[in-house]
Amino acid sequence: MAKATLKASELRDMAIEELQALHPRLSNDLFQLLNQKKLASNKIEQAHRIPLLRKDIARVLTVLRERNVI
Repeated sequence: MAKATLKASELRDMAIEELQALHPRLSNDLFQLLNQKKLASNKIEQAHRIPLLRKDIARVLTVLRERNVI
């Protein structure tokens, strides 16, 4: 992901297919960061991205729910 966070207005402009493809990619990024954190005993370079990814995932899911996709 290039940006630090995704804006809800940007997500609302995206197509449903793009949002559905974005969600697993964000979830995978979060999973990898959490595994790095676990294996490195809480010392990783990009620890600040964990809450940002969680919020991005929530925004994507919110927009999908607004469109009655989920």
